[in-house]
Amino acid sequence: MFAIVKSLQKCYYKFTDISFFQEDKKMKKNTLSRVFSALLCLVLMISAVCLPVYADNGEKAAEKRGAITDEDMLHTKGKKIYNKRGEEVILRGVNLGTWLIHETWMSPISNSDDNISTLNTLTERFGVEKAYELINIYEDNWITEYDLDKIVELGFNCVRVPFWFRNFYYDDKGTKILDENGEWDFSRLDWVVSECSKRGLYVILDLHGAPGYQNNKDHCGKIGDCGLFKLTKQAEEWRKLTIELWVAIAERFNGNPAVAMYDLLNEPNCDVSSYLQKNNLVTISVYNRLYKAIREVDADHIMTMEGIWRLYNLPAPWFIGWKNVVYQLHFYDNSNFKLSILVFMAKLYPYNVPLYIGEFKPMGSATWDHVMTLFNNSNFSWTIWSYKGCGEGADKSDWYIIGSKSNFERADIKNDDFDTIARKWGAAIRSEDNYVDTGLYDTVKDFI
Repeated sequence: MFAIVKSLQKCYYKFTDISFFQEDKKMKKNTLSRVFSALLCLVLMISAVCLPVYADNGEKAAEKRGAITDEDMLHTKGKKIYNKRGEEVILRGVNLGTWLIHETWMSPISNSDDNISTLNTLTERFGVEKAYELINIYEDNWITEYDLDKIVELGFNCVRVPFWFRNFYYDDKGTKILDENGEWDFSRLDWVVSECSKRGLYVILDLHGAPGYQNNKDHCGKIGDCGLFKLTKQAEEWRKLTIELWVAIAERFNGNPAVAMYDLLNEPNCDVSSYLQKNNLVTISVYNRLYKAIREVDADHIMTMEGIWRLYNLPAPWFIGWKNVVYQLHFYDNSNFKLSILVFMAKLYPYNVPLYIGEFKPMGSATWDHVMTLFNNSNFSWTIWSYKGCGEGADKSDWYIIGSKSNFERADIKNDDFDTIARKWGAAIRSEDNYVDTGLYDTVKDFI
């Protein structure tokens, strides 16, 4: 059986090489869709019949209160995550949404549709240096040590940190942002990993917005684009930049036990729901290239790949050669019944990897109690979207653990002057004085 898998794997590696797509694109894409769909069906049938599903035993790790040590480095074994002491670790935490990449609907920003519009407008009005000065003021204040202390106090053991490529590049051509020593500036990630480590919090580093953009939603940084997966020379340059960025991050945090996982691409293609979708095979190719490049510099950290809404968007990891990986889903579904079915189906896949719910919020008639019970009974790791947000009614919104008070102000990036934006993004957005508990924590605290 494994000989069959090995032969199919060789075919898969050929088909998931981007160079395969560069000539006779239409014919090859059609052939690829048919061939790979057939291969996938065959492999799933073989796995369902022949492959055992392992259930490793292990003790739950005790709640952390001290700093993370080398013994807390995580790895996967079967469907579970363990530290070096052999204790099972289930990650339960929050997303630090709209900190390093803005989502304007939940940010103190007006007159902007997405992060690239915000950055471009500020640059046009004030110049590059002043634009980044404002961005730094925002980032200095949206998440502080107070927030990390609060997250620990609430009992969470993990934060997922969304970021985008423009935290590290001035443009999409690879012009790096340098620190005062002339080195590539990763100070934001350094800070959050260091401060979380002191508090016993794990960090999931999440590339929410890649060069070229991996979906067409505002949360990747730019609405209406999905350039990363196009079959063009420009898209290939963006893919190379994405690899360059992840390799630099992996080199920097290699061996750092506070980093739980590298989340390689947030919601790639976003609404692609089938292997027959033309972009999904390119997505798997990009994932495979990222995996191989990172493994060259970091042999130990877990990587997480997103099926987004459904696991069938991802190949069996043993089929493609991925090890020490976690598969990830996001749930924003509108009924308890639908969520129950989706979780049941997810657990049927013979992938033998841990499942992590990277983002979720019950919608419609779905309820928090049902969702949290479902995830915990399944031993899924999870991170709520999101820790903090602002807007009308944010103080009572179950989108957030803490929300802005009713007197919050949004910075009008097209009309407010520099000093006004700096004021609105300064102490005014700090959590300790201007944000309140929404009530969501009281709903979920018994599940942490």
